[in-house]
Amino acid sequence: MTLKTQLRAVITGASSGIGKATALAFAQAGINLVLISRNQSKLDEVAQAASAYGVEVKTYSVDLSEVEQVKEKIEAVLNDISPVDILINNAGMGYTSTLMDTSLSDWQQVLNLNLTSVFQCIQAVLPQMRQRQHGTIINVASIAGHQTFPEWGAYCVSKFGLIALSKTLAAEERPHGIRVMTISPGSVNSPIWDTETVQADFDRSKMLTPEVVAQTILYAVLLPTSAAIEDLLLLPNVGTF
Repeated sequence: MTLKTQLRAVITGASSGIGKATALAFAQAGINLVLISRNQSKLDEVAQAASAYGVEVKTYSVDLSEVEQVKEKIEAVLNDISPVDILINNAGMGYTSTLMDTSLSDWQQVLNLNLTSVFQCIQAVLPQMRQRQHGTIINVASIAGHQTFPEWGAYCVSKFGLIALSKTLAAEERPHGIRVMTISPGSVNSPIWDTETVQADFDRSKMLTPEVVAQTILYAVLLPTSAAIEDLLLLPNVGTF
């Protein structure tokens, strides 16, 4: 499927997992890409694969955990490219620990990346979208934004906050022609389970794949502009949430 009028999407956390799968799904659909992540070498690999579909792909190495600089750096990216139609806020981190044992620095790290960096990316792209009276923002949340899990406290708080951010933003930006949607997957077999901040043992073969989540994000983006999904909860048909 190729779009008659090519769109341009910014995807954060695009070097692996859901972000990478979304980049490839978008490229196959004919959507031009602006890929953002900390890991430039992995971004280059994704860009090479996406370019095979004939779309324009640009990559930018940005550390979204440095929240004081995120808005400025995303604005610089936007000044370097054509207008953006879509923002996919996918970058984030997992974290497991009881609330009692969560240090303040860890708490702030999770909130900064999973919530505050999204807020800053949104503030960077909104002026352009408002000017054009057009745009779609999709925030990748989690089932952990709908229910709590022991030892996932900081993560749950960040995702509950992200859903509240999305719903408030949707109400504020609807008059400006901007759609704001949230995709909340259950467990996804992605590199998040291999990170040092996550200590959990689940059957990953029964989880959602990044490709399934990516197809759901693509579906939401390609809905008629008169329609929007407020929050889509996507769960694996078998296995753990």
